[in-house]
Amino acid sequence: MEEKVELVFDAQAELGEGPSWDAKNQLLYWVDILSKKVCIFNPKTEENREIHLEQMASAVVPRESGGLVLGMENGFYFLDINTEELTQITDPESHLPLNRFNDGKCDPKGRFWAGSMNLEELEGEGSLYFLDKDLQTKKKVDGTTISNGLAWSPDNKFFYFTDTPTMKIVRYEYDLNSGEIKNPKPVIHFPESEGYPDGMTIDSEGMLWIAHWSGNKVSRWNPETGEQILSINIPAMNVTSCTFGGEDLSELYITTARKGMTEEELEKFPLSGGVFRVKTEIQGAPTYTFKG
Repeated sequence: MEEKVELVFDAQAELGEGPSWDAKNQLLYWVDILSKKVCIFNPKTEENREIHLEQMASAVVPRESGGLVLGMENGFYFLDINTEELTQITDPESHLPLNRFNDGKCDPKGRFWAGSMNLEELEGEGSLYFLDKDLQTKKKVDGTTISNGLAWSPDNKFFYFTDTPTMKIVRYEYDLNSGEIKNPKPVIHFPESEGYPDGMTIDSEGMLWIAHWSGNKVSRWNPETGEQILSINIPAMNVTSCTFGGEDLSELYITTARKGMTEEELEKFPLSGGVFRVKTEIQGAPTYTFKG
């Protein structure tokens, strides 16, 4: 497989994150967390629409009945993309004003999973929740630090999760109907020489694609063996997340960030903060929509 990395939008994002693919409308949703923006990128017109918000949004997913669902500073919200109006659903951490939500996505049943983190990245201050279709939240994992990559295996038997500072990808046994997870087992140990594991996605073969923060790459891993089987260099130092899109879900869209970079690093990686695309020969998992 030969991978060609293409810059699709030179966004100069401070903290580009949370990409998700709207298969119905062939649009890419993503966020710039620190700039408080939700973005809608149309690959056909190469236009990137920005919706400016009054608080940080960290994760965005399409809602089956229309509009978007966001994980934000102050909980979960609906966003009407026509009026740009936000409606709060709930804030499971209203008692923790120094926390915000971070990475999130929907599971195959249409529940929205998202993890929280402390604004100063204090250890163990975050938790992983899901927002169910009845708009009730349930805490799934607690004591996390920087809640990141989430993915579900193609056979719906496993859930994968990353708490970035642990340098591990953990696999849970997953019950599709109830959303229960149990028996966590580390399946990938990230090499310190390659940065930190950030957002991730999964393909139809059950292989994980992981973004490397401070590692300028995306890599493909076999969670059964813990082996890295592919590495794609990205011309950005901080690679934050990835998702499959395109008509046949064979195009990997990748978000990056400029946060915390020195002038020297920005000189070396001037495209940091851009959105990139890699055409693969593999079909990825779809972005599941919120069914509440």
